[in-house]
Amino acid sequence: MSDVIADLKQQGTQQLVHALRDRLARSQQRVEDVPAPQPEGRLSRMVGMTLEAEGIRLPVGGRAAIHTTNGTLLGAEVVGFQGERTFLMPEGKLEGLAPGARIEPLEQARRIPVGPALLGRVIDALGKPLDGGGPIRTAELAPIEGRPMNPLGRVPVTEPLDVGIRALNGLLSVGRGQRIGLFAGSGVGKSVLLGMMTRHTAADVIVVGLIGERGREVNEFIYDILDEESRQRTVVVAVPADQSPLLRQHGAWVSTTIAESFRDRGLNVLLLMDSLTRFAQGAREIAMAIGEPPATKGYSASVFARLPQLVERAGNGDRGGGSITAFYTVLAEGDDQNDPIVDSARAILDGHVVLAREIAETGRYPAIDVGASVSRVMSAVVTPEHQKAAFRFRNLMSTYARNRDLIAVGAYRKGADPALDEAVAMNPRLEAYLAQGRLDKASFEDSRRQLFELLGLATGR
Repeated sequence: MSDVIADLKQQGTQQLVHALRDRLARSQQRVEDVPAPQPEGRLSRMVGMTLEAEGIRLPVGGRAAIHTTNGTLLGAEVVGFQGERTFLMPEGKLEGLAPGARIEPLEQARRIPVGPALLGRVIDALGKPLDGGGPIRTAELAPIEGRPMNPLGRVPVTEPLDVGIRALNGLLSVGRGQRIGLFAGSGVGKSVLLGMMTRHTAADVIVVGLIGERGREVNEFIYDILDEESRQRTVVVAVPADQSPLLRQHGAWVSTTIAESFRDRGLNVLLLMDSLTRFAQGAREIAMAIGEPPATKGYSASVFARLPQLVERAGNGDRGGGSITAFYTVLAEGDDQNDPIVDSARAILDGHVVLAREIAETGRYPAIDVGASVSRVMSAVVTPEHQKAAFRFRNLMSTYARNRDLIAVGAYRKGADPALDEAVAMNPRLEAYLAQGRLDKASFEDSRRQLFELLGLATGR
């Protein structure tokens, strides 16, 4: 009997030892999982919008909170470093900053709310609501940097997207997952064109990024250009021109992150970003503030590296997923189509639509210059008959444009050139096809049928 009792005691001791070892292992793991404490720093210098700090050890992209004299915290992000000095860019206004202000490192990178709760809402670059509709009730958070995608895993662009604009549907057909630029000078109707797309597109969800625009234009776009029906499937990210360059950059990242979240749900998203130029200007301000030398027209080399990083996040997802069809407006300063941002965007996008001031001055809207515009995926999303019809239309427009001066001075004589005779006779009908009222919808099939009827062609499939 004593031997049995001894065995039981020995087994109980072993079980107790195993339990203590397990508890110790779990405790050690919890200790290892605790992040190393980050030392606080002090504000040592401020030049323009650039803040220099000493004592903090944060990577580029890391976040910190600066204690101001009025008792508030000012968010900032690390944008560079040199030796023991760390350069930060503030997220808000600089009032209340003082020499030696305490800088507290923050653990997490920027994450913003995503999901269906955002539909119909207007938010800022930090993911906070601007529309007075109360807090955004969602537990889903996503980092604004996005995730890299294997280019070989993307679904090819093979299906057209109905954007509701006759000139685009018929002559510059847009594919689901295409990235296209909207090149225009100021005041030629690009915001109205974007508003027409939000009203008439066949996309499931629309994400609008208003980056660096005037506050009045933001208000007008939301309440005048958008109608109630389209607003319910639209998310607007508004970062007016008076915001810091860091927030202007974040606004573009946030807009793309929200579009990615809907694409991952299998939805077809239309991303409208106005404008890519303001995003690039924000990146230029940050680069120059930390001492990066300028390259072309004041733009540093890092600006041209950031453009494809942003644009490549749009497009089709993996097989079985959704798509992001993106329109990026590019402001051609002084109507210069060789502006460095225009030229860079033209090279990395899947096509471009040019809005011409000369056309806008004639009163024809949208003021799309068909001859200067191109959709690089059109051949993959329409029938050969449709593509030939579009080429025929463009050829007639080009013939008339080349001889416009000759016609204007009265030197044109009918019968001398049959091709020119046809272009002159067809020009009023061609212009009528391109014109479209802001509230008028032109579906893809209607645009296609009207194009064939205009040119006297049989409607093929």
